[in-house]
Amino acid sequence: MVKSAFEIEAIRESCSIVAGVLSYIEKFLNPGITTLEIDELVEDYIKSRGGVPAFKGYKVHKNVFPASACISINEEVVHGIPGARKLIEGDIVSIDVGVKKNDYYGDGAKTFAVGDVGPAKKKLLKIAEESLYLGLENARDGNFINDVSLAIQQHVESAGFSVVRDLVGHGIGKELHEEPPIPNYYHNGYKAKFKAGMTVAIEPMVNYGTYKVKVLKDKWTYVTADGEPSAHYEHSVLITKGKPEILTSESK
Repeated sequence: MVKSAFEIEAIRESCSIVAGVLSYIEKFLNPGITTLEIDELVEDYIKSRGGVPAFKGYKVHKNVFPASACISINEEVVHGIPGARKLIEGDIVSIDVGVKKNDYYGDGAKTFAVGDVGPAKKKLLKIAEESLYLGLENARDGNFINDVSLAIQQHVESAGFSVVRDLVGHGIGKELHEEPPIPNYYHNGYKAKFKAGMTVAIEPMVNYGTYKVKVLKDKWTYVTADGEPSAHYEHSVLITKGKPEILTSESK
């Protein structure tokens, strides 16, 4: 799980492309654009920087993801498949992007507001993003993974929202999903700790209502069980003795 200096540099490069595409795509997220058009823009950007879209062709059992980005709107939590659906005023849209370059991966996500989304959705996005950074403050050498999980959960639930439990963060490196799992809720008895040199993806998925989710017939798209909106923020980070280095920071 602890990476060499060579591996960290390769992961850093892939993550810089993730950060770049999430910054680049925002200006296109206006009413009328289709999720397929967004996906094409994401793919073109990744390839322009020498990367490979990590999600396209990704397999879980016999299910193959067909696109370069997971694009999830409103009640869709994660893994939305791009298609003909058009964004409309008031939507919130989560874009999750993975990049592979030089055999190493980067992963990141952000939820965007399409025009005026109203106070309820604005608060959801604010709390979800804040919870990510509160979690990151605890992601350092020697701390329990549960320290991150608890910080995220407490912030989210104190605002009246909930954290998804069926999906968690993960290690990242030579594989897109590596050990250790990083839940966004306190998991009693989970004793795993962070070590300097680990690279991990921390990604709270925050629901307006219940934490429960279900999977649609496409076998990919997770939606909230009650149909209420959901927000998703993710950074890939390098664990250090102090604050983690955010590898998918937009400043990179």
